[in-house]
Amino acid sequence: MMTLKIRKRVEKELKNYIRELDTSYSLSKISPVLYANIKEFISRQGKRIRPILFVIGYLGYAKKAAAGLYRSAVSIELLHDFMLVHDDIIDKSDTRRGRPSMHSMLNRYLSGNKNAKFNGEDLTIVIGDVMFALAMHAFLGIREDEKRKERALKKLIEAAIYTGSGEFIELLYGLKKLERITKEDIYRVYDYKTANYTFASPLAIGATLAGARQDEIDKLVKYGIYLGRAFQINDDILGMFGSEKKTGKSNLTDLKEAKKTILIWHAYKNSSPKTRLIIKRLLSKSNIGKSDLLRMRGILNCSGTLDYAAREIDALIKKAEFINKTLKMQPRYLNLLNSLSKEILSL
Repeated sequence: MMTLKIRKRVEKELKNYIRELDTSYSLSKISPVLYANIKEFISRQGKRIRPILFVIGYLGYAKKAAAGLYRSAVSIELLHDFMLVHDDIIDKSDTRRGRPSMHSMLNRYLSGNKNAKFNGEDLTIVIGDVMFALAMHAFLGIREDEKRKERALKKLIEAAIYTGSGEFIELLYGLKKLERITKEDIYRVYDYKTANYTFASPLAIGATLAGARQDEIDKLVKYGIYLGRAFQINDDILGMFGSEKKTGKSNLTDLKEAKKTILIWHAYKNSSPKTRLIIKRLLSKSNIGKSDLLRMRGILNCSGTLDYAAREIDALIKKAEFINKTLKMQPRYLNLLNSLSKEILSL
């Protein structure tokens, strides 16, 4: 019930912020297209994992909730949206959260302008930049101790830096031969691109604002990294075996992007030379279809990869739970963190 209450307050604050956007910056006067697309995208239904963890991290150590807490928490959801619209360009993804991606919407808008020297992707890069600025603006909404606020803002900026860096090295790993990719390489991407800004940073930012001790913040970061790795492996499984209705994007996406996930790494390491060649061919194909997906699913099953992934997730969760037991967070919020973590991983 408590998680649902926080989620509802996050949703309410997000709606309030969207309404105030036009008042604060007159975006609809600057460009109705800019305003309409930002409003539509950030209004889409989402899990709101990051702002909820932000609030739990704060309330777990605060004596009382400061005014503007939920406005500040919305910042990390806006940061997430900024990353998504840029990510969809890189991934060449046409859908996001069950609807057209931002660049798809803008390409549709430009479809009648055949002489345009720019496209929806170009416009989306700019919109993403605006959304990043909106995230920074929303963060400042909390009325907290200025020194804590400054330290927490630095952590929010670090989250953006690390996530961008994770995206960058993942793209470069795409050029690296599969046999040269290590488990450490993959976890490096997972840590920077997912674990840090989805789990570790929201908790650490909230706790920093509340004035938590540094050793507690360090524990929250480690906890978030382990949880984030487990989440990403689970997400990789959903990406390959889940339905588009559940994930909000095509289950062909990871294959089309030739992503070197822990699943692909393990299957390659534990397959015959002949099957390894098949894996390489599938990852190098320009036109991926349903038959390719079914073939890769068969390889993952035969190589014992799904069993391996389940063991890896279990080990990571145990490491997170060990750290969790040492946290000095207020019991009601520690219990909330535990229940939300299980919900996120669908355990």
